[in-house]
Formats: sequence, C-alpha cells, structure tokens
Amino acid sequence: MTMRVLIGGGSGFVGRELTRQLRQKGHEVMVISRQPGPGKITWGELESSGLPPCEGAVNLAGENLMNPLRWWNESYKKDLFSSRIDTTKTLAQAIAASPSPPRSWVLVSGVACYKPSLTAQYTEDSEWTPFDLLSKLVKEWEASALLPENVAKTTKQVVIRPGAVLGRDGGAMKQMLLPFWLGLGGTLGSGRQPFPWIHVSDLAGIIAHALEPPADTDTPSPSPQVFNGVAPALNTNYEFTKELGRVMRRPTIFPVPGFVMNGLMGSERAIVLTQGQKVIPKRTQETGFQYEYPDLNSALKEIVGS
Repeated sequence: MTMRVLIGGGSGFVGRELTRQLRQKGHEVMVISRQPGPGKITWGELESSGLPPCEGAVNLAGENLMNPLRWWNESYKKDLFSSRIDTTKTLAQAIAASPSPPRSWVLVSGVACYKPSLTAQYTEDSEWTPFDLLSKLVKEWEASALLPENVAKTTKQVVIRPGAVLGRDGGAMKQMLLPFWLGLGGTLGSGRQPFPWIHVSDLAGIIAHALEPPADTDTPSPSPQVFNGVAPALNTNYEFTKELGRVMRRPTIFPVPGFVMNGLMGSERAIVLTQGQKVIPKRTQETGFQYEYPDLNSALKEIVGS
C-alpha cells in the first residue's frame, strides 16, 4: 500500500535519507519547511490551512545541537527548545484538528533523557525523570507531541529516541572527520563513556517501519510506543575512536580532555560527547527490524568509503 507522508524538517540530514527510502518504496513525500518550493509546504501554511491529506506524519525539525557556528548561550538554548517544541506542537495540533488524521504520527527525539552512567543499561521501558537541560528538553518535546485521547484512538503515536546519528553528509560525523583525516583524532574525555550511535540509514529504516499503519485489528494505544533508535552494538567512545582511526588508517593519539570540550562547547552541550548511556534497542529489535549496520565496522566503512 502506498502512503503519503508529511515530514517536518524533511530537508535535513535524517529527513533526506528518510525521503529517499520512502520514495524508493513508492510512497509520496511532502516536506514541511521554512522555505516554500515544489513538494513542500511551509510551517505557516500548515498553521493557516491545516494538515494536507496524509497517511503518516513525522517530525524531525530542530536546531542542530552540535552547530559549531553557534556559541552556547541563552539565545541558542532557547532556539533548541522552541525549534523542537513549537514545530511538534504545530504538527500535533494540525493532526488533532484534521477531519481525516493520519494513521501514524512519529516524533524523533533523543537518548538524552537517560542519565549518563558507566553501568546502567536503558531499554524503552526504563523509568526516567529530567536531571539536566537536555533531558528537560526531551520531556517537554515528547509531551508536546501527545494527541488528545479521541484522536489517539485512530492515530498510532510513536516516539523514536536516537543516539548519535552517523552518516556521510551530516550528523555527528561531519565535525569529526577533519581532525581524524589530519591525524588529530582522539578519545573525548575519559573515553570509557558509552557511545550510543546509529547509522542514518538504519534510523530512517526504523522511522519508515514505525510509519506503517497499524493493522485494522489493532486499536492504537493512548500513550506513544517508544523505540530506542540505536544500533544493537554497545560501544564506548574509545572503541568508536579506535575503529574510526583503523578504518581511516589514521593515528588516534590526541585525547581531548573533558575541560577543553566544556570550554569549546559549553558543559551542558559537551555532556553529549564526554558522557554517555548504554541504550538497548530492545523493543526496536522485537518488532523484527533488520539493521543494515549493526556494528561500528560496517557503519564506518560505509561512511568513510574504504
């Protein structure tokens, strides 16, 4: 069955890959963007004219957390929140007001809700409460996607929490590759911290999988289904660094101390790289999703292209 899918933030790194995969399967894609254009509607048009007819909706919109051109200050933090929460609210409200809402509504948030730890392991069922700026962001972001109970009876709600998204033309790799090519790559902080990651093709695959409409016999649950969007391999930052150096045939002897990262990026943001969580994609695997890049070696070989 072909679907029409509406993607907020569809022209970004993950959105481009998702669009490619959906079109490959014969689905139609419409992007919600700040700029008008063919196959696009703007956020303003969505607010004024309502939701165009679609079977699935996804929100990927949000200011890049790792934007190297943005200094970590109050205005940037405000943008991080508003760019995610306002767009999610706008889409959720348009879905709720639609005379024929989509069968599936997918929000892509993040693993920052889970508290960094060298030992704790988190599945989708793990309880959590906000403990810092980014976990507060995830809490508010996911809450802003909730549909009213009457709409949730017909529209399946899904939340996907990805780790660091690895891919050739964006995401976490973009800033890492240059220092590694120059032979200046190294572990971040202690290197012992867990490094939850996913290849962009697999994240797009999980989203596409989640967009499939529920079977007619299934009544969607009033609360969202949560999937951890991470690879099944549990790696540390040290393992990631060594594997990337090996695949690129470059030395990795320049560790970057935690205090340098904090100074460059701001401590609230650097925590994403200097600390980490062991995140298990338990429910993702239970759905039968097949990873194309389940381990670092296969993922990094595809990205670096050797």
